[in-house]
Amino acid sequence: MTVDARMWKIVQRHLGYSDAEMLKFKADPRNAEVLSHSAVLRDKIIILEVVESHGCNSRHKVGDRFSFDGAGNLLTDLCPKKVCGYALNAALMMVFTANEMLYAGLDPNQIRFKRAGCFDVGLECGGWGRIVLELRVEDRLAQP
Repeated sequence: MTVDARMWKIVQRHLGYSDAEMLKFKADPRNAEVLSHSAVLRDKIIILEVVESHGCNSRHKVGDRFSFDGAGNLLTDLCPKKVCGYALNAALMMVFTANEMLYAGLDPNQIRFKRAGCFDVGLECGGWGRIVLELRVEDRLAQP
């Protein structure tokens, strides 16, 4: 997909850029490359699902899902009422990697190390509890 004048204007309004800032933005070829993948990103959802949980202070349970759009924005309406920031901290690199793979036209479900957890080491190691999150990317249309 090529980036046309209409799309540049939409991006300028979205980011609140002045005309001078927009010239600088457009001068970086990476920005056009990223924008050319916007349709792919729009149609994907990045999911971090709790696959293990014990002693979690935020009470996350197996099956809880933290959902992000293809650009990496947390979709709060698709998440539990409370989301543990400490758990997300460890998993955000996977979200970033999935996002970059989408930009590159690669399948982010092929990430080799797709699990991460909060930094709490669990009761056995002197902490309270821990959860493990697993990443996957789905088509947004497949979501309930």
